[in-house]
Amino acid sequence: MSPGKQASESDAAPPMAAGIELEKMRRRVRLSRLALFTAIAAGPVALGVTVMSSPTTAKAAPSDKPAAVRTAAVAADPAGYAQVFVGAWLRSSGDEAGSAQARLAQSLAPDVDLPEPVAGAQPKLGSVTAVRSTQRDVGAWAVTVAAQYADGRVRYFVVPVAADASGSSFAVTGAPGVVAGPARAAVARSPYGVSVPSGSDLSSAVGEFFGVYLTEAGEVDRYLAPGVKLSPVSPAPYTTVTVQEVWGAEEAAAAEQVPADGTEVRVRVQVEARDDAGRWPLAYDVALTSRSGRWEVAALESGTLQDGGAR
Repeated sequence: MSPGKQASESDAAPPMAAGIELEKMRRRVRLSRLALFTAIAAGPVALGVTVMSSPTTAKAAPSDKPAAVRTAAVAADPAGYAQVFVGAWLRSSGDEAGSAQARLAQSLAPDVDLPEPVAGAQPKLGSVTAVRSTQRDVGAWAVTVAAQYADGRVRYFVVPVAADASGSSFAVTGAPGVVAGPARAAVARSPYGVSVPSGSDLSSAVGEFFGVYLTEAGEVDRYLAPGVKLSPVSPAPYTTVTVQEVWGAEEAAAAEQVPADGTEVRVRVQVEARDDAGRWPLAYDVALTSRSGRWEVAALESGTLQDGGAR
């Protein structure tokens, strides 16, 4: 065969192959249409099966671009940093810039001047506690710090603090300012409005429980509901404990007799604890459940339950 003829046949091969592939595609389309029309005539169920089984004609190409991962930014609270600064600043003096407290204050706030208290004119500083933090802007905070003195006086300072995005670096950006303290919030009505008689089974049960819980004068497990785990305070902080008042949130707490098994009540117990150092009035929120004619402690709750709270 001559080279020219070979070239002619070779050039004709791609169009012929393309034509064959095109005809195959047309045939698949005709078959799909025929199946669809048949399914429509057969009813909705067959139509759903046909649509689900129809060949997929296109697929999205996988993207090489990595998916973006969003992480929630955690705001770093500089309350502790401001608390340390105010404590050092109040205990320092410009006349003793080389003292340990003055050096600490200046390391936390290099641009802030030290105070110059008159010797003996100020009461001794007791505790310093951060009571509120407010984020003013990105990386900018205002921290309110309470300073309590030995004479009982409390003075509040607001401290501007800068924080980096990671929360690993802080800086006091200005001198502290004296401000008014936080206002006292309104207290909601207590849910404990049912007076529990002092000689009732419930009062006796909580009295015996706290007598063991706070003095270790016995086994606390015998007063607990099944499945409840609670360790007594150790070492025992008090020598004697006496129940003063018990108030319940449910009427069942004041029942003369222990109600049916499974009855649950919540009570506020006010106790008087004594040790060699004096008398200490304490209060606890306790959940109890009835079982076999007695009250058992189901939970020693923390915090104060208010109307509308979780129960």
